[in-house]
Amino acid sequence: MNKFWHHIGEKFISAFPRRLSGVDSLPQLAILGLLSGLVTGGVILVFRLAIEWPLEYFLPGEGSEAFESLDILTRGLLPLAGALGLGLLLHRLATHDRKVGVVHVMERLNYHQGYITARSAVIQFIVGVTTVVTGQSAGREGPAVHLGAAFSSLMGQWMRLPNTSIRTLVACGCAAAISASFNTPISGVIFAMEVVMMEYTIAGFTPIILAAVSAAIVSQVVYGTEPAFSVPALTMNSLLEIPWILVIAVVIGVAAALFIQLVDSMGRFNHRPILLRVIIAGVLMAPVAVLVPQTMGIGYDTVNETINGELGFWLLLSAGVAKLLITALTVGLGMPSSIIGPTLFMGATLGGAMGLVGAEILPAQSSSVGFYAMLGMGAMMGAVLQAPLAALMALMELTRNPHIILPGMLIITTSSLITSEAFGKKSLFLTVLKSQGLSYQSSPVIQALRRVSVAAIMDKSILRIERHLTPEEARKALKAEPKWLVVEGSTGPTTLLPAVDLARYLEDSEEVASTDETSPVESIDLMDIPANRRDIAPVQYQATLEEAMHEFETSSAEALYVQRHVAPMIQRVYGVVLKSDIESYYQYRRS
Repeated sequence: MNKFWHHIGEKFISAFPRRLSGVDSLPQLAILGLLSGLVTGGVILVFRLAIEWPLEYFLPGEGSEAFESLDILTRGLLPLAGALGLGLLLHRLATHDRKVGVVHVMERLNYHQGYITARSAVIQFIVGVTTVVTGQSAGREGPAVHLGAAFSSLMGQWMRLPNTSIRTLVACGCAAAISASFNTPISGVIFAMEVVMMEYTIAGFTPIILAAVSAAIVSQVVYGTEPAFSVPALTMNSLLEIPWILVIAVVIGVAAALFIQLVDSMGRFNHRPILLRVIIAGVLMAPVAVLVPQTMGIGYDTVNETINGELGFWLLLSAGVAKLLITALTVGLGMPSSIIGPTLFMGATLGGAMGLVGAEILPAQSSSVGFYAMLGMGAMMGAVLQAPLAALMALMELTRNPHIILPGMLIITTSSLITSEAFGKKSLFLTVLKSQGLSYQSSPVIQALRRVSVAAIMDKSILRIERHLTPEEARKALKAEPKWLVVEGSTGPTTLLPAVDLARYLEDSEEVASTDETSPVESIDLMDIPANRRDIAPVQYQATLEEAMHEFETSSAEALYVQRHVAPMIQRVYGVVLKSDIESYYQYRRS
């Protein structure tokens, strides 16, 4: 009985990756999404505890964000010491190992089909915890996204899933990370698809939704059902506020453009040693921490105080401007900080400050400071990330108030347009990728090719055959009725031959032998007989059609044989793919 169930289990495990090769593998993807959410939720809990426990233990005030309660000397030395430690760590790492955060996840998706290493996850965990604990201007969401994507990718790699499924798992990990961080599953889903994947697919929605929901449940078990911020009942008092909301949208749009420009401008120092750059970032952070300690760490305590109207105008303005400048400068210099949390901080404080100004102009009609702070958060997030839908969903879930949707839509879209159209700025993540000499392909053709594995369209009617064989061996091989013959060489497959050409050659040689009464052919060289041979190159079983097209372009091959490691030094060939097969498949799906 045990052998029976073991056999069933092996068959299921081996069949699971094959079922994920195409675009119609929704049930399997749904299971993977659920697993990704549970794994990511657990990882994010450990990450948050690694940040909160030491801060709650060492900070003199209450909670894990009371950096303001530190004495002046400690406030100045803490970020400087943290920068020195981070600089030494990054200095010892190879350049490719220093890359962390959302930008790194997008790079791995675009250039490596979502393959993220365990080493990358460990480095992100360490630097993510260190930046926040040492009082740098940082957030925990970027590292959380990296960790969620990494562990989901590693799960797919361990299961040897097709690259299409690994890409979906990375998106699931991103959505689950945002969901677990803010307790906002809807915005997690939209963030993954709008910011990271930059595409919406019906097949992708289901697993990503399940990942976001399961991660939120894991988070709620420990932190409760309340969202990240304590938000009072918010509403727009009067339609007369709309002109002022538009003014705030312009201010936030300009601030977002300045933030992106500063990060981009500091990128010109990337050729300098990382140790020097990170230490300079710490030196810049030290006086800001002394003068405006609210900028240290994540700063969600300040955001909550802003939403509840507990801070004055000058403190809000100075905190918002200081956070914008110091975050942009330090991140641009190479400090491995997240920008999602600081973006919300900047939006809340600047929006709250503008709300206080509005209250002075129209005291009877003006809404609460918290209302404008929440609008500012959504506007800044939407403008910096160029993700208006994700920002709107976050705003709605954080407030749990449908009345904020109308003004939220207005301010988010307006500020995003100001940043992108008036100042010509793209998403901060795309800007950073461009500064690294990388691009992010998101055309419809490439997106379509990324969703399908070569295993979904390969021709399995093949037979591997030696180059030299006798007519009897050739006839025996043809009895299996293969469509293609993969001719073996000394180092592996060397060419692809239509089986019909071998059959025709056998018939012709028999006719010649019977007519001329000559002795029949004793040996056949498949490289010499008349045939429509094609040069071939290998492609891995997990590869997407995009990777196959890239292989066609770089190798000048006329066909690809799909192979997979089944044992050390042993490759199994599963089928062949022609360039025309990919083009026909895309044309068929599009029509």
